Amino acid sequence: MGEPEDDDAKLRTGIQSIEVGFQLLKALAAAPRAQMLRDLAAAAQMNPAKAHRYLVSFQRLGMVAQDPDSGRYDLGPFALQLGLAGLNRLDPVKKARPILSRLRDEIDQTVGIAVWGNHGPTIVHWEESSHPVSVSLRLGDVMPMLNSATGRLFGAYLPRRQSGPLIERELAERGADDVPDLPRSMADYDRVCAEVRQHGAARIKGGVLPGINAISMPVFDASGHIAMALIVLGAQTVFDAEWGGAIERRVREIARQISMELGYLGDAAPAAAAGPA
Repeated sequence: MGEPEDDDAKLRTGIQSIEVGFQLLKALAAAPRAQMLRDLAAAAQMNPAKAHRYLVSFQRLGMVAQDPDSGRYDLGPFALQLGLAGLNRLDPVKKARPILSRLRDEIDQTVGIAVWGNHGPTIVHWEESSHPVSVSLRLGDVMPMLNSATGRLFGAYLPRRQSGPLIERELAERGADDVPDLPRSMADYDRVCAEVRQHGAARIKGGVLPGINAISMPVFDASGHIAMALIVLGAQTVFDAEWGGAIERRVREIARQISMELGYLGDAAPAAAAGPA
């Protein structure tokens, strides 16, 4: 007679039938539309007869609903309630902080988070690398719209009714500045924003901070709107800001991961979030 299982072992074992049935819910959530039984079973790698038994129980619980005319299955009202409850409890910045800390340790570059505030893109989190850059940025600082990667990112993905007044003010104030690649008109800025949307990110090489490269990557929420910007920066001598470079690829992966955890289902920046509308 074997040793009795301890409580920890029982917890690790779990309930296999729940885990098996969850594959159906996972397949249904990933599908673009309601599914026939055979297609849903195939996606969950399950026998249709077995899948049907699970679906009957899920229907009783409100996790799944079946269209009486087509026979197709879709997510039910309780599944939608669960999703909304989860989204309402999300704090994007709180979720991103530990992930960004690990990224800082991995790539050893300074990282930060910016959100859109009353005065523009505002720094709300900041962690320096082992070789900190000589910058005067602090929590609460507002990044410029014209010549910072973060400002250009928000300019590209926010409706122009939000970002336009700040952009126009900086164009009026900085129009005479002798800064290379600085937009001189709204048309210039629109071209910059189009390039940002093309790459799905913004970068600056020695712009607002001389000798500093920076990449700013968007994080989207469940509605497809930009929730915040992930910022990575470092000295030009040690920071590779090229598209497709190791840093850019890793930051993009992290931004995509956080976006998915916030409920965003797209693969790239949504067109509806872009442009001067």
